[in-house]
Amino acid sequence: MPQPTHLMKLDVPDIGSLDDDVKKYLAICQEKLGIIPNVLLTYTFNQKKFRTFSRMYNEIVLGESNLSVLEREMIAVVTSSTNKCYYCLVAHGQAVRELSDDPELGEMLVMNWRAAGLKGRHYAMLEYAEKLTKTPELMSDNDRKKLNDEGFSDVDIFDVADVAAFFNYTNRMALSLDMMPNPEYHAMNRS
Repeated sequence: MPQPTHLMKLDVPDIGSLDDDVKKYLAICQEKLGIIPNVLLTYTFNQKKFRTFSRMYNEIVLGESNLSVLEREMIAVVTSSTNKCYYCLVAHGQAVRELSDDPELGEMLVMNWRAAGLKGRHYAMLEYAEKLTKTPELMSDNDRKKLNDEGFSDVDIFDVADVAAFFNYTNRMALSLDMMPNPEYHAMNRS
């Protein structure tokens, strides 16, 4: 059964009506990725927020950090799995498959990250992201200490929290607007 064909449940502006800088950004995505991620098309609903969202995403997920991009994508998937965010599970599950060159890891993180058999650093990181997503009011010094014990610096802990918090935001936007992922993601990096 194919997924619904809408991008979201609000009307997305026509690309031709967008400001030149936004059109240029979307064209670069098309050139580099082969697609324009539907989340970006959704954010063109408000071009000022599109600019803020894309800058923030690029900084949090792709910017300088001691966390690898793969680790940040793993956090995105576990956060999105906890929130049951279809859009982000499909899109960021694909990113994990691509960056890890392991289609099984991407699937395990989507379904049940504990099934992946991760140890040490990655287990502690994903446990922290899951707890921050499920029960943020229960975060404590002990949670941060577990990360410190696995070699995470205070700056790294900030980055883990930043990624998880960002994806909690994006999950809520995607869920509230019924965003659909690009169908192309489903087939990418499977073999």
